[in-house]
Amino acid sequence: MDLLEAMRCAPTSRRFTTEPVPNEMLVRALDSARYAPSGGNRQGWRVIVVKDAGRRAALRDLYLPYWRAYLQHTGGALMLADPESFDPARVRMVQRADHYARGLAEVPVHLVVGVRLEDLAVTDSELGRQSIVGGASVYPFVQNLLLALRGEGLGAAMTTLLVPAEGDVRRLLEIPDEIALAAHIGVGYRAEAWPRRLARRPVAEFAFSERYGEPLT
Repeated sequence: MDLLEAMRCAPTSRRFTTEPVPNEMLVRALDSARYAPSGGNRQGWRVIVVKDAGRRAALRDLYLPYWRAYLQHTGGALMLADPESFDPARVRMVQRADHYARGLAEVPVHLVVGVRLEDLAVTDSELGRQSIVGGASVYPFVQNLLLALRGEGLGAAMTTLLVPAEGDVRRLLEIPDEIALAAHIGVGYRAEAWPRRLARRPVAEFAFSERYGEPLT
């Protein structure tokens, strides 16, 4: 698959078939993803591939409380309770995400992505605001992985809602203390047709020339 095509049509997949995913496909995707940049080229990412039904169910049980809290915080719970009162497109999106969360145990593959804390290049810790820069040492790898999975014909859904359960996930998967949880990716064969192109905001809404707010023409 052409790279630009993959970038434009790699959606979040929330409905999967029950067909098993061969490890060879996952290894190929991981082999491509590892070329992502990271601070000091430390390559601190670590990935646990979870296929065992019991562990998948345990990850679902850890995920669901944070998903329900997220629904309450964002208003999604109201959309699910009274869908007729909201924009249908938004309601469908929330319904799909809720279906994914509740059915997480049936998603064929769970990829739990962690990162060695000592390998993060955190350059914004003194700015007096929430630090975000450390993620630059792991999330390019995650995006590479999503694109590589798309190239394999596999659907994927990346979330961070499992991160607050890091301690429980660490115990479940025997992750050492120096590894921080960064992302959770559900993977499988997509149960729906692939979109030709995703809906995104135009460049003019987020890119500027010389100064913030100046149009880029």
